[in-house]
Amino acid sequence: QVQLVESGGGLVQPGGSLRLSCAASGIIFSFYEIRWYRQAPGHQRELVAGITSGGSDPTVADSVKGRFTISRDNGKNTAYLQMNSLKPEDTALYFCNAHWVRDHWGRGTQVTVSS
Repeated sequence: QVQLVESGGGLVQPGGSLRLSCAASGIIFSFYEIRWYRQAPGHQRELVAGITSGGSDPTVADSVKGRFTISRDNGKNTAYLQMNSLKPEDTALYFCNAHWVRDHWGRGTQVTVSS
């Protein structure tokens, strides 16, 4: 059974940091491109960051460039999203996607940025 489990979300003040994790099981993790998405209430889902199966060429959306970093550890079947200098507009449900022949999705972890 394929599972993607996100963790690391929570409540943080503006300017703070969080590191999200996406732990995968039931797939050959190193075959999959990993993407982080977010969705805030009343907004469309937004692609935040992506990284290739081998870990090269990480990309992030313009809205988070310079603040967020995506990485992965194929030995641990886990991907990460380091989020620094968080803003209230970063508040959303963050979830990861594993993409190869088909897509697999996690259920998400809530990030709330508020003072």
